[in-house]
Amino acid sequence: MSKETRLFNPLFLIPCFNHGPTLEGVVEKLQQQYDYPILIVDDASDCNTKHYISRLESICHIITLANNTGKGGAVIEGIEHAHRLGYSHAIQIDADGQHDLNVLINLVTQSKAHQNSLISGCPVFDESISRRRFYGRYLTHFLVWIETLSLSIKDTMCGFRVYPIPQMVALFSQYKFGKRMEFDIEVMVRFYWNDGDIRFVDTKVIYPKNGLSHFDFLQDNIKISQMHIKLIFAMLPRIPALLSRNKRLKRQGGKKPQKHRHWSRMQERGTYYGLKMLVLTYSVFGRSVFKFFLAPVVFYFAISATRIKQSSKGYFNKLRQYALATGITIPANLTVYQHINSFSLTLLDKFAAWNGDIAQNRLIVHGREDVQTIVKNKKGIILIGSHLGNLELCRALSKRYLGVKVTALMFTKHSSNFTRTLKAVNANSELNIIQVDKLGSDTAILLHQKIEAGEWIVIVGDRTSASVETRAVWVDFLGQKAPFPQGPFLLASILKAPVYTLFALRNESRKELFFDLYFEFFSDQIKLVRDKREQELERVVQQYANRLQAYAIQAPLQWYNFYDFWCLSGERSKQ
Repeated sequence: MSKETRLFNPLFLIPCFNHGPTLEGVVEKLQQQYDYPILIVDDASDCNTKHYISRLESICHIITLANNTGKGGAVIEGIEHAHRLGYSHAIQIDADGQHDLNVLINLVTQSKAHQNSLISGCPVFDESISRRRFYGRYLTHFLVWIETLSLSIKDTMCGFRVYPIPQMVALFSQYKFGKRMEFDIEVMVRFYWNDGDIRFVDTKVIYPKNGLSHFDFLQDNIKISQMHIKLIFAMLPRIPALLSRNKRLKRQGGKKPQKHRHWSRMQERGTYYGLKMLVLTYSVFGRSVFKFFLAPVVFYFAISATRIKQSSKGYFNKLRQYALATGITIPANLTVYQHINSFSLTLLDKFAAWNGDIAQNRLIVHGREDVQTIVKNKKGIILIGSHLGNLELCRALSKRYLGVKVTALMFTKHSSNFTRTLKAVNANSELNIIQVDKLGSDTAILLHQKIEAGEWIVIVGDRTSASVETRAVWVDFLGQKAPFPQGPFLLASILKAPVYTLFALRNESRKELFFDLYFEFFSDQIKLVRDKREQELERVVQQYANRLQAYAIQAPLQWYNFYDFWCLSGERSKQ
């Protein structure tokens, strides 16, 4: 037997409050799988449960509390009692039988291998979980990510854990913890703050029908909210230490510097339900409160997200060099923090646009004469947009000009979660989305039918192809050659429809939320003569790049291509 194994001396810890009927089944299953001692903390249960507990006295340690303290209080009492008995680890099991005990072996294995770590189940839910409970968990996850400046904590509310007892007893002597449902969350955050290592094991969780829950929706949510406010303020002086820790962990990971990757191969950040939780948070608390909670997250990414930081700085450097060479004026002291913060605000703008929360009097449509003419003639057109500003605001055109149908092409392999979230926000939005991985003949035929029906087709023109990156046209952009995609412009020539550009920008000179939509004529029809195809294509793409450049200079913080735009994968920029 190894030294590490000899030091592993655990017991099962079961906090119990009126869970008599399910408690016996949990104990029976534990005894079938392990010979570890079992400690039951009776948190002042009723007579019926005490009867069940009395039948287990011969095979379990029993602690009986005179007054109900809450789940957290029962766990604290149990861990301190186990410490006095000389145990090394407390394996917490809920008494209601909702956890899959078949994965206990994974928790135990992880705990043996990492004896100073807190090992927690990471819930995998089925249909039995209520939506209110599900989204409530994700709101807590979001706040915990702020409190730790890290996305590494996957769940803080699962009562299926292995606690390293000496570390926990030291933590209890250092902090005064809440003793109800907020304990599970707070203990994990403070353990992380104390440089503790937290690991997760996927655990199936079932909420049985008519199951007993002691979660008081009003009282416990108030206590959890108070705890989060306390933790957020306590986190602020810890920001330097937390950032230093994250940097150290990344260095210990031994990751080599990554080469430039194509934008479509960068992993989409954020899960579907996480993004929906952001929407819910915004809806409940409003823009101002949400911005307050978002600030430390933005600061964290501005400090720690190496790729994003390098790309943002590279973009600003090219912008400054171009401004100096041409004598134009741009805002002074552009920073990565401002850039990422602007992006976070634009995400809120997107949600607001899809939810119909942006009033028409907060929108100015520049070029409305062209819009009115197109609407009157019921013409189908192509709108070439970009990742500058908030293209989802084209939905406002559908709302302002009745009868206009807008279809946007989106490469959903890169943004599937975000697309699902937008549709969930408002499934009846007038803005339709066609999900594509590449532009093929089937897509062209479908779009031609929509053009014939008078619909408006929106496609972005500032990202190279997700399928064949080298199908690019190199043109001047901010003083250097940059690759632009051929696809949008070839598609426009095939569809033989009038082409316009659309740039939708947040007006950052005003205190209140306000937007400018710049609707501009581009071409009656893009024609590419066969023997001059390359020259004509380059001319058309350069025309688009010039308009993108003009608006990037006007609103430099609102261009959100967070990668090296001036090169292809693994290549350097063309000077």
